[in-house]
Amino acid sequence: MITKQLTHPESIVVVGGSNDVSKPGGKVLKNLIDGGFRGKIYVLNPKETMVQGINSYPDPHHLPDCDLAVIAIAARFVPDLVDELITHKKTRAFIILSAGFSEESIEGKILEDRIVASINAVGGSLIGPNCVGILTPQHHSIFTWPIPELTPKGCDFISSSGATACFIMEAGIPKGLRFANVYSVGNSAQMGIEQILQHMDEHFDPEKDAMVKLLYMETISRPDLLLKHARSLISKGCRIAAIKAGSSEAGSRAASSHTGALASPDLAVDALFRKAGIVRCFGREDLIAVASLFMHPELKGKKIAIITHAGGPAVMLTDALSAGGMEVPHLEGIAAEQLKEKLFPGSSVANPVDFLATGTAAQLGQIIDAIENDFPQIDGMVVIFGTPGLTRIFDVYDLLDQKMRSGTKPIYPVLPSIVTAAEEVAFFLSKNRINFPDEAILGNAISRVYHTAKPQLTPPQQLPVDYIQIREVIDSSQNGYLTPEKVQVLLDAAGIQRAGEAVVTSQDAAITEAQRLGFPVVMKVVGPVHKSDVGGVVLNVLDVHQVKQEFERMIRIKDTHALMIQPMLSGLELFAGAKKEGLFGHMLLCGLGGIFIEVLKDVSSELLPIDQITAGEMIKKLRSFPLLQGVRGQQSIDIKAFETILVKLSALLEAAPEIAEMDLNPLLGTSKGVTAVDARIRIEK
Repeated sequence: MITKQLTHPESIVVVGGSNDVSKPGGKVLKNLIDGGFRGKIYVLNPKETMVQGINSYPDPHHLPDCDLAVIAIAARFVPDLVDELITHKKTRAFIILSAGFSEESIEGKILEDRIVASINAVGGSLIGPNCVGILTPQHHSIFTWPIPELTPKGCDFISSSGATACFIMEAGIPKGLRFANVYSVGNSAQMGIEQILQHMDEHFDPEKDAMVKLLYMETISRPDLLLKHARSLISKGCRIAAIKAGSSEAGSRAASSHTGALASPDLAVDALFRKAGIVRCFGREDLIAVASLFMHPELKGKKIAIITHAGGPAVMLTDALSAGGMEVPHLEGIAAEQLKEKLFPGSSVANPVDFLATGTAAQLGQIIDAIENDFPQIDGMVVIFGTPGLTRIFDVYDLLDQKMRSGTKPIYPVLPSIVTAAEEVAFFLSKNRINFPDEAILGNAISRVYHTAKPQLTPPQQLPVDYIQIREVIDSSQNGYLTPEKVQVLLDAAGIQRAGEAVVTSQDAAITEAQRLGFPVVMKVVGPVHKSDVGGVVLNVLDVHQVKQEFERMIRIKDTHALMIQPMLSGLELFAGAKKEGLFGHMLLCGLGGIFIEVLKDVSSELLPIDQITAGEMIKKLRSFPLLQGVRGQQSIDIKAFETILVKLSALLEAAPEIAEMDLNPLLGTSKGVTAVDARIRIEK
């Protein structure tokens, strides 16, 4: 929990504080002093009596009572010290900068666990260990640099990595990005990013608190908390962007089903962020660009006007916007002709609006006014303006600031001359403005922010299922793959249409069931995980003689203990599946089925639960969606039926959380419906 002693301490002791500001204990003390902390500051250092003008105590016995301890001593000494401060000095908040805990060894983990137990026992707060500290308007308990000027109009920034927090601030501050509070959580022994976000949500004050939250995450230990409080903050008007590092394929584990092979922890992160309304970023500059966009009015549509006096950056920006699904629409008509008359000969107003290297501040103002007033189809503007250094351009940037204040459409400034026009850019930033020096990074960020939907706040409406029947199957089954008969029962209980089928173990039964189902039929082995790979699927079996031949061959395939017979159906092969992804819960996937699932890997995913609207969005995200709609004379499939199957799967998984992996592959889609032809379900209790 976050205590008042952590956020608003009246007294702070720096344990290990020194006169050497090249060491963490010395630097954090200097930052506290320079930051103007209004309470009492103490130092605990047995070798000094005075440190940076602050009284130093040789041991905790002589120390006055203290709210917050910032600790920068060797790990082995910390547990005893924490116990002493808790018991005798009423200390209820701790920031442990020291390393050497769970990140280093089992012995370090034991020390860390002891510290957490002691602090939890008195309802205290712990940040770290192995962190750089925290930076708030109340106290600068951080040992790194830079120290930005904090403002509620800046960003709250919570980072797993202290170094990364510093690097992001170093890169963001020169661009004009501002900060409100910075938390480095290190090992997150007691509190991680999720708990701090929870505190920000539960104590949110729209009049005083930052409306932008930035996260750098290396692990997500409480996805439920992240989802709940990110959604809540966004519903209150906040905007959140996050980097989740550690997402490479090397981190994915092998799985036995198609779903397991396609699903990955990183897909789960994508789905979680999407459900929460968090804009996912993939690097420091990316996060800075998205955060900077958040500091501007929200873009209401996807049509962008590019205003430039340099062709190359405009082309690169156009490419980035187009690749991200944004539009740079052609400008024409009377308003365009009137605007062109105000510019120098050779200028273009087609969009990008290029008013040449000789363009003036006055012309820039005329262009912005025209885009604002005469082209209602345009939703926002990007202004690219640098200089070769021949003249000063203070007037351009002053005018740009004025237009940004008076206009209704967001204007994003790209000021690339950060060396040649350093004074002018600094002048612009001094007006609490932000610069996007790289147009391609800006274009990518605009696209991602625009396409990140607001979170759904109402619970998804689930379709009814036969819960009692589902639980009977699950409760009576052992871990592992369910028998085809039990899979059939689960699909029927969920209301998922499936092909008629029979499981047989003898040649006579195979002949009888094939005749009952009607030729032609499909024969499949029961047992092997990947049937096609072992020759365990035969299509278009036409008569009794072929049934006999194939049964004798297939029953001998390794791991086969029965054969399944189904009528030969036709349609577009689709896929739906699910996988339980640790603490994230179930992830539902869909795409093209059959062999296409492995070749194209064109899948869409969401975390459960989902409703019909979300199911429709999943399907529309597929690159192969035009195939489902029917192209070049091909018949379309019943997309609503496909959506319904996904929603029914969601309801089935809610009723049976023990399902670890599920494949419906293929589903056969026609214009009249979608039918499950083959299914595998593995449970893990």
